Amino acid sequence: MRPPVRLFNSILRSPRLIHTMAPILPPDRRPVVISGPSGVGKGTLFKLLFERHPDTFTLSVSHTTRGPRPGEKHGVDYHYVTKEAFEELKAKAGFVESAQFGSNFYGTSKATIEEQSAKGKVVVLDIEMEGVKQIQASGFPARYVFIAPPSEEELEKRLRGRGTDKEEEILKRLAQAKNELAFSKTGVHDKIIVNEDLEKAYKELEEFVYAPVA
Repeated sequence: MRPPVRLFNSILRSPRLIHTMAPILPPDRRPVVISGPSGVGKGTLFKLLFERHPDTFTLSVSHTTRGPRPGEKHGVDYHYVTKEAFEELKAKAGFVESAQFGSNFYGTSKATIEEQSAKGKVVVLDIEMEGVKQIQASGFPARYVFIAPPSEEELEKRLRGRGTDKEEEILKRLAQAKNELAFSKTGVHDKIIVNEDLEKAYKELEEFVYAPVA
């Protein structure tokens, strides 16, 4: 006796079955470099990608010398290190890119990317403009996405709305945002996404990541 169609469909939608299915991998397995001004919503977008495609993507957790913000965790959001430890790793050529933003340093570990790629994961890198320049200059195989705000005014509103930065830091971030927006207009990125509507921006990101290899 054949099971009712309704029952069959409910089985297919079972969380247990979905969890045991093999992840759907993008045709292009190169790491995805996501950049954009601070406060533009990069983290929200790639976290949605992770939630909707579990076991497919992983974030390359960067090293930084800044302190953690409320809710952030060591080894999850960043590897929080001292400036001395950061400089020591940089001297050993341990970063694929590194940059200074304000009074803090950021860097992406080569070992982290290699380890996760070896596990079959598609690595996502969240880095700043100077890091993008370094990676492109090195010939590192990657795809580049820039997340832009609807306007500079909206970006300032979002930064102030976070309530995590002092006025001096906000002004520095806004000044840096002007440089990053100008850089995005030079044609160095494979995709530019304006994050005005979150769901629309996410769909653009997902479609780009899963696009067939050219």
